[in-house]
Amino acid sequence: DESNHRIIEWKSGATNGRIVAGGKENVANRLNRPEDVIVDKERNSLIISDFGNKRVVRWPRQNDTNGEIIISNIYCVVAGGNGEGNRLDQLSNPYYLFVDRNHSVYASDNTNHRVTKWEEGAKQGIVVAGGQGYGNELTQFNGPLGIVVDQLGTVYVADRSNHRIMRWPKSSTQGTVIVGGNGSGAESNQLSYPYGLSVDRHGNLYVADQCNHRIQKFNIE
Repeated sequence: DESNHRIIEWKSGATNGRIVAGGKENVANRLNRPEDVIVDKERNSLIISDFGNKRVVRWPRQNDTNGEIIISNIYCVVAGGNGEGNRLDQLSNPYYLFVDRNHSVYASDNTNHRVTKWEEGAKQGIVVAGGQGYGNELTQFNGPLGIVVDQLGTVYVADRSNHRIMRWPKSSTQGTVIVGGNGSGAESNQLSYPYGLSVDRHGNLYVADQCNHRIQKFNIE
């Protein structure tokens, strides 16, 4: 909940959420425009990209203690860092990232309309989806945002301004539309500017359907 500076948990079937991080006025417990969050099940905590504070914090899920700063003053470059551009060693307005078990970083390179993969220690990325300019063809994106990658290397992308979710198998030259792609709208076969993505262990895909003010769940197996 970026503009309210907090993370909210909504249990399955719940009609109200519960604040699990941030949302407090004292500095120690304050988040500043949190952009992304993952759950660490082993330690029953949240790892939060605290964008406005330029740090990554670990937060107990009970929200009754302060967050623990994991990384502060973030300036360690793992992708890009060579100015804005479309070379393979550059990014242009990257929004979302995903880190796989091999520590490769995938970035949604928004205004380059592509997703790039940066292997650990690499000086340049590899285009794994898009990169053919903006548009609505199966080889293109129009402002990609949320991304997730499965164990087979398949990339799922929220193709924001095309109002669709795309699946790109590893080494493929084009994707397939698995959700939406029927224009902006609130019908069951539509999305309106999808933003973030997440998957669970049961093969369900969750979509932050931004301009419809809802979270949608789809089975993609």
